[in-house]
Amino acid sequence: MSPSPRVGSIFFYISDIDQTERFYRDLIGLEIMRIPDDGSGRPWLHAPIPGNTELLFFQGEVRTGNSPVLVFELPEGGIDGVVSGLVEAGATIVTPVSHAPGGWSFDFADPDGYVLSYYQPDSQPR
Repeated sequence: MSPSPRVGSIFFYISDIDQTERFYRDLIGLEIMRIPDDGSGRPWLHAPIPGNTELLFFQGEVRTGNSPVLVFELPEGGIDGVVSGLVEAGATIVTPVSHAPGGWSFDFADPDGYVLSYYQPDSQPR
């Protein structure tokens, strides 16, 4: 159905970027990089973790059920074909393909309503 993805990111909405940075840096021991602009003029945090996965933290509405989001990465591209295949299979698209920092993403729901996401770097063909 779709190219084989890898788990690329786990995405969190957060209420306080400074508090989150201190927690994950000082208590968990992760290397935290503050990125100055999420495309909306707000900073965000990037924390690579072993196994080629990363934690991403964006300021937004924090409520149970909207975060964290597991993000599958498409290192070979083809995001438009993936979303088409999911639609044909009856999946619910929560957010259509749209620009994300450094690439493109879309959100969809699994059969139990959990939101999942696909991300594709700008450098790959859509």
